[in-house]
Amino acid sequence: MGSRSIPLSSPLSSSRRLSGDPGSPDRLEATLALSSSVTSIKGVSSARAQALAKLGIRTVRDLLTHFPRRYLDLSRVCTISQAPIASVCTIACVIDRVTPKRTRTRLSIVELDVRDATGVMTVTFFHMPWLAKRFKPGMRLAISGKVTDGYDFKQMTNPYFEELEDEGISGKVLAIHPASGKLTVGVIRKIVEAALDETRAMFDPLPASIRDKRNLISRGAALERIHRPRTMDDIPQAKERLIYEEVLCLQLYLMQQGSREPKGGVVWQHTTDGSHVRGLHQGLPFELTQDQSRTIQELFAAMAAKRVGDHMVLGDVGTGKTIVAAFGMAAAADSGGQSLLMAPTEILAQQHAKTLGPLFDQAGISWGLLTGSTSAPERKHLLASFAEGELDALIGTHALIEDDVVARSLSFVVIDEQQRFGVGQRAKLLDKGDAPDALYMTATPIPRSLALTLFGNLTCSYLRQKPRRGSRRETFALERSQRGVAYDAAQEALERGERIYVVCPLVGKGEEKRPKRQAGDEDEAYHPDILIEDEGDFDAHDGTSAIAEARRLASTVFAAYEVGLLHGGMTSDEKRQAMDAFVSGEVQVLVTTTVIEVGVDVPEATVMIVEDADRFGLSQLHQLRGRVGRADLDAQVYLVSSSAQPAALTRLAALVQSDDGFQIAGYDLSLRREGDILGNKQSGTSALKLVNVIKDAALIEAAHEDARVILEADPDLAGEDVAALAHEVRMMFAEEGMVSGG
Repeated sequence: MGSRSIPLSSPLSSSRRLSGDPGSPDRLEATLALSSSVTSIKGVSSARAQALAKLGIRTVRDLLTHFPRRYLDLSRVCTISQAPIASVCTIACVIDRVTPKRTRTRLSIVELDVRDATGVMTVTFFHMPWLAKRFKPGMRLAISGKVTDGYDFKQMTNPYFEELEDEGISGKVLAIHPASGKLTVGVIRKIVEAALDETRAMFDPLPASIRDKRNLISRGAALERIHRPRTMDDIPQAKERLIYEEVLCLQLYLMQQGSREPKGGVVWQHTTDGSHVRGLHQGLPFELTQDQSRTIQELFAAMAAKRVGDHMVLGDVGTGKTIVAAFGMAAAADSGGQSLLMAPTEILAQQHAKTLGPLFDQAGISWGLLTGSTSAPERKHLLASFAEGELDALIGTHALIEDDVVARSLSFVVIDEQQRFGVGQRAKLLDKGDAPDALYMTATPIPRSLALTLFGNLTCSYLRQKPRRGSRRETFALERSQRGVAYDAAQEALERGERIYVVCPLVGKGEEKRPKRQAGDEDEAYHPDILIEDEGDFDAHDGTSAIAEARRLASTVFAAYEVGLLHGGMTSDEKRQAMDAFVSGEVQVLVTTTVIEVGVDVPEATVMIVEDADRFGLSQLHQLRGRVGRADLDAQVYLVSSSAQPAALTRLAALVQSDDGFQIAGYDLSLRREGDILGNKQSGTSALKLVNVIKDAALIEAAHEDARVILEADPDLAGEDVAALAHEVRMMFAEEGMVSGG
């Protein structure tokens, strides 16, 4: 897949090139200093440089983007006598006595008696025996924590503390940076402040026009205020500026890298109102939703444009993404091109063929299905037909990536559940054409702000509206002891001739846990991991396995019915047989893992029981429950929690209260630590240190809009006014090996 690389030639060859100002050598020197080793900063010895490297800090830039995790506000210090019980307070005090203790259960305790001019209190630290050597009588501390009642005196437990070196520090706001080992918070603060002094005159990478438009302070002022604030009011404004800069640089990087260039110099400008598109529309046995109609038009706009189209559809469960892809494939056929649709599992590929095949037949679109289990003669025929251009469309799995799959004129590629494929796999599929337009689809609904952060180089459509059905789906959260409620509902459904899913987090235990895989069994290469929220989830129960549960249910709860088993360790043939038996009704209860998370469509399935539901992410549970209630029959989902923690049922309550996947995804993200929202798997996101995609949605939208405007005017960031910005983008991603010479 071709892309435009950010050039490595330096824009800093002269101050005029960087800023348009011919007389700013100090500013140029300060800017270049950002790329220098941390050893260039006063107070950083080689030993300290090694310690900083363990924190990921090697350059001055790294040091200045090692942002505080919190602040100690000494301008709002309480006295001991004033500190209200049950409130979080900061108190400046002196240590009177240090008493290390150990309980009968060998619990380590360090107890401090501290005082100020108004009274005394006790401070207790658990599990930190080394503090007994660090604390000394007479040492001045600032402590911050919740004040509790110790009967005759006030106390704090495990507060944050900072040693006060002089009395004049009161009234200041102290930045608390992440620290480790010999690099104490105080040492890191001094080093960062020295770096601020060295780089005070640096160029601002944001053009003045953008700063004015978005009402942002300068970079120098932002770094000063976030590391060395005068008051707590300095911090929000500093963060706003630095978050915007992070996102803008990421958006510029993604948009430049994602700009695919046609190998032959010709871009497909697809016809979007041809006979195949009209025939497909006329043959639909249902009315398109407004969301579907809008999304199809947005896809058509990307396909008809004079540039290579990369479009993503983010759709909630049951919103009908597949039909959007069908219209894109019809447009490709109308334009004399061919299309490929790749799905992550054979079950899903077969379902797409079953759903789209009859519609394509009516619209005059020739098509085929290619998977790992396609017979050799059929495979040979399909490949020859596609290579000769006799087939308009080919639906399949990873088998489509193989080298012998050759297109005559590939103009459109659909990658379903795109997050389940690696970057290399997606690129290999796209490389089967000169520069085909691409549609990426995902049933994992994520907030727009996160989508822009991860996929800023793509145009996006959102499907929220579900086709109207005469059914309703209810979700219930149960404790393990209440499973009988779910079984009763399942029995009633079975008596009505309906079908049941029982979903388990594990395939099996012991030797059963990893069944032997067969050659060519590609389906579960991207089987999703179970999300374990807390180690306490394992205290009383070690997880339900599908293999053991199928045996138990077949001999007890559902002994009067046929119980089937489906999991990712089975061969493709075994999985197909298990699914076919469930679809036909030969099997009425299917015990399965998350292999059925996406794409499986059995209209008669009306009840789902998810065992150990607390071990799954909320968005994943939402995907799973989308397998029931897909027709006109009412459905129920029972989320059985095995956790002894009250928080587990509280978390699952979000699914009980809402059936909106985007709302669920937002709530799911809000529960995670900020560093877990993006992770480092997506190219470029590890460069983001301050962004929170939930809280900073407005800034992300603004930066995305501005990045598009900048690149439309200057695709190569070659102008004088954006030279500093281009340099910053390059430096931000160079350390991750994500820029190349050009």
